[in-house]
Amino acid sequence: MKKLILICIITLSFSVFSHAQKFKTHTVKQGETIESIAKKYQVSVSDIYALNPDAKRKLNPDAVLIIPSTPSVQSGTAEVTKELIGYEEHKVKRKETLYSLSKEYNVEIEDIKKHNKRLYAENLKKGDQIRIPRYKKVTSKVTPSNNVKTYTVQPKEGKWRVAYKFGITVAELEALNPGMSEVLQPGEVVNVPSGSDEKVVDDNFSYYTVQKSEGFYRLKVKLGLTQEQLEKLNPELKVDGLKEGMVLKVPQSTSVGEVVGTVDKTNLTNKLKNLKTKQIAVMLPFRLNRVDTDSVQEAKHLIRTDRRLSVSLDFHSGVLMAVDSAKRLGISTKLKVFDTPDQASEISKILDSNDFSKYDAIIGPLMTSNLDRVAKAVQKDGVPVISPITKPDHLFENVFQTVADSETLENALIKFIKSDSLKRNVIIIADHSHTALSNRLKSEFVDARQVFSRKNKSGNDAYYIMASDLSGAFVSGRNYVFLETANEALVSTVTSMLNGMTNRNQEIIIVTTKLTDAFEGPNVSNFHLANLKFHYPSINRSLNPDQPDSFVRAYKQKYGIEPNKFAVRGFDLTLDVLLRLASDEDLYKASTNGVETQYTENKFRYLKKISGGYYNEAVYIVKYASDLSIQEAKL
Repeated sequence: MKKLILICIITLSFSVFSHAQKFKTHTVKQGETIESIAKKYQVSVSDIYALNPDAKRKLNPDAVLIIPSTPSVQSGTAEVTKELIGYEEHKVKRKETLYSLSKEYNVEIEDIKKHNKRLYAENLKKGDQIRIPRYKKVTSKVTPSNNVKTYTVQPKEGKWRVAYKFGITVAELEALNPGMSEVLQPGEVVNVPSGSDEKVVDDNFSYYTVQKSEGFYRLKVKLGLTQEQLEKLNPELKVDGLKEGMVLKVPQSTSVGEVVGTVDKTNLTNKLKNLKTKQIAVMLPFRLNRVDTDSVQEAKHLIRTDRRLSVSLDFHSGVLMAVDSAKRLGISTKLKVFDTPDQASEISKILDSNDFSKYDAIIGPLMTSNLDRVAKAVQKDGVPVISPITKPDHLFENVFQTVADSETLENALIKFIKSDSLKRNVIIIADHSHTALSNRLKSEFVDARQVFSRKNKSGNDAYYIMASDLSGAFVSGRNYVFLETANEALVSTVTSMLNGMTNRNQEIIIVTTKLTDAFEGPNVSNFHLANLKFHYPSINRSLNPDQPDSFVRAYKQKYGIEPNKFAVRGFDLTLDVLLRLASDEDLYKASTNGVETQYTENKFRYLKKISGGYYNEAVYIVKYASDLSIQEAKL
């Protein structure tokens, strides 16, 4: 009876207190977080913590929280926080437990574990040396009504950048701003915590958002950074520890899950386990509204003269072949093709009239501005968007850039030459517009000799060199010559000159980090390039007409011609997407850096940017063979 009276008194007290102070109470359910509760009642996380200080340490199911009826609470609340001031060493005695130690030192069991990480996996044993944290309590007056202030979003700022500036998680930022759009716009006014120092976002660093259940060990595997390195860059970790959604500063060179060394090619056909029907959208600029289907001649003329229509038709033919090949492997595909007339208004109509939330992937659009629009629209649903033949302007978290950029190509060639086990000598020839690239190469090959094209009397680049500029530059054995230019005259001069310098004792191999039109000009001899074993990085390899693969044979049988590079691209890319989707839960999990796939002409190995999407880092190094064919280079 006494217990019943006591419960009634407590309940009545809560009711009176809540009514008088315009508060509500909330009983925590399994799986709920402070952020989700704050969002539910449209109050700030800070408001809840101010009234429920213990919730900062642990949120238990069935716990009762006091919730303000509005984000602005007028009365102040005393908040007690702990400040770590040191440690006390303790040698565990017989029969001592974490519970008895917590009582002896007046600390929480969780605090002891937090500072002795092995105790999460091991039991306490006699003789163990552990650290007991020592705290001092700090009592402060918190006025919830002053916990929130407004902030104007600056250009190029996303949610993570604003969250980092004010020391909160992205989820907490979203809880402070119910109804916030997925992508912030410059000039948008958002709520942020007041009273916290605004941190500077240093563009010389990258930033990583901590995922669910990630600890320091997982981050060491994923980012290659130790706990000490992370704490040095993010001092708050020493006090608060890791928290899901918090934004960490990391070195700019950091990559997510980068695999060091060579990666064996993966045959995904042996790893198929998710054979649910795949829903794929393909968006291509056919612009069929311009085609008069009653006029065959007009349609043929348009196909011959309209570059985008031609590319779209070829790419689409490869997509259909890939869907058919996947079907024979047991992968069923629901394919929907959208005609995007390269107009923002038409893209918006497609997005408004279709629900893409259940799609496994969207391939396209081809044009970067349209792809960015689509990626931004489906980002909140986590739908992967694949850029098939162009580099996106913005690499959103859900975007897959399948074409390697210039930096990736450059690094691939550098890595290739460095992996040559033979003694090598390096010479760098460049015009003056490529000085920065020449200097980067010099930093990689410190003993390399740099040669720049000569200038005329006016001080302008004349795009030629003299034989004397290369005097003593070559040694016996292998000599790699970088030629970095977009000028045909310089290519012609250098390749002709080097071709005359080759002899039995000196092997000269000419290379470039970027194949420009200058190397394919009419004044450049392909025989000279072949004699110099011309090497360069490429996103694809050429088909070998003497050894056509099954796709080429099937394509010729169906269409009567050999597939061009866009048809091959459509096949390789689509088949890779379908096989990855069938090998794991989704495209993200199937696209770790350790998975490299190779098909008819293209290969794919994705690396995730710290604060962005995925890009393909798998490229070929190809060379001119003696028969003038272009072959994949091997050391």
